Amino acid sequence: MCHNCAATAGPALGAGTVPSRRSIAKLLAVGAGLTALAACTPPDGGTQPPSSSSATGTSASPAAVSESAGSETPTAAATQPGTVAAPAPATTSAPTPTSPAAGLAKQHSLTDPASPWLVVNKHRPLSPADYVPADLVQPNVALAVSGEAAQLNSTTAAAAEQMFAAAAEDGVTITLASGYRSYGTQVATYNSYVASRGQAEADTASARPGFSEHQTGWSFDIGDGGGACSFQPCFADQPAAVWAKANGHRFGFVVRYPWMLHEITGYYYESWHLRFIGVEAATDMAARGISTLEEYFGLEAAPGYL
Repeated sequence: MCHNCAATAGPALGAGTVPSRRSIAKLLAVGAGLTALAACTPPDGGTQPPSSSSATGTSASPAAVSESAGSETPTAAATQPGTVAAPAPATTSAPTPTSPAAGLAKQHSLTDPASPWLVVNKHRPLSPADYVPADLVQPNVALAVSGEAAQLNSTTAAAAEQMFAAAAEDGVTITLASGYRSYGTQVATYNSYVASRGQAEADTASARPGFSEHQTGWSFDIGDGGGACSFQPCFADQPAAVWAKANGHRFGFVVRYPWMLHEITGYYYESWHLRFIGVEAATDMAARGISTLEEYFGLEAAPGYL
C-alpha cells in the first residue's frame, strides 16, 4: 500500500504506457510478465501524485501506485471529489484456531492499529479510519523523502535501522522511499484520482483513505542506493529488493504484496513495500513458505472493496 506514483510499463507494453485492467488480464492470460501497478510516495502536501523517482522530481501519471491495484468492481460511494467511501467495520481480533499463526507463543490483535499483527486490506479498514500512531519517529537510515513520509512508528523504525545496517554490512544500500502517510494525505491523494479519472479508475490507482498500511506506521517502501527502478517492476531485480526479500524476516519484515498473489492481497507485486510483523511471525512465515498475511492469519482473500 505505498501509493501513488506512475510506474514505467514493462517491455510488453512499451515505455510510458499505462496498463489498463483489460490489458493486464490479457498479459496474465498469455503468461506474459505481470506489470505491477507501482505505488509511490505522495508529496508532503498530498495534493498531487508523486514522481516515480524521488530523486528526479518529475511528475507522474496517477496510473500506478503502491497499495493500489484493485481488480474488483468498486462500490458506488465516493464518486465525487471531496468524498470518501465509508469504511466497513473490521473483523477478526485474533488468529483463527486453524491458521498457521495460531500456534505462536505471542498473540496480537488483527484489528488494533497499534498491533504488529494488524491486517488492513480492501475488506479490512482501519478503525478508527483516521488513526494516527502515537509514537512516530524518523529512523536513522538513508532517506529519499522528508516530512511525514520519513517517519515510522518507533518499533518499525528500530527494526528498520537494524535491517538497513545489516544490508550495508553486506554492501547493499537501502533507502527509505515512503513511510507514514496520514489519513488527510490519503484523502487528498485518492480524491485527486476520483476527480481526474472517476472512482473505478481511482480504485485501481490509490488506496481509499483508511485502507492504507502506510497510515499505520508498520510499513514502508524502500529504494535502492543507486536509485534505479524506483516504484517500478524492475525494482525486484535491484540489490536492495533482492536483499530485503531474502533477509527481511530476520528483522521482522515481510514483502506484503508478493508476486502473483494480487487475488489474495488486492494489490499487484510490490517488491519495495515491506511490512513489520515481528521477527517470530516473519521467520515462521518464511519457514512455512507462506507469502501473505491473509493466508497466515486464516483470513479471507480481499481482491477488491466490499
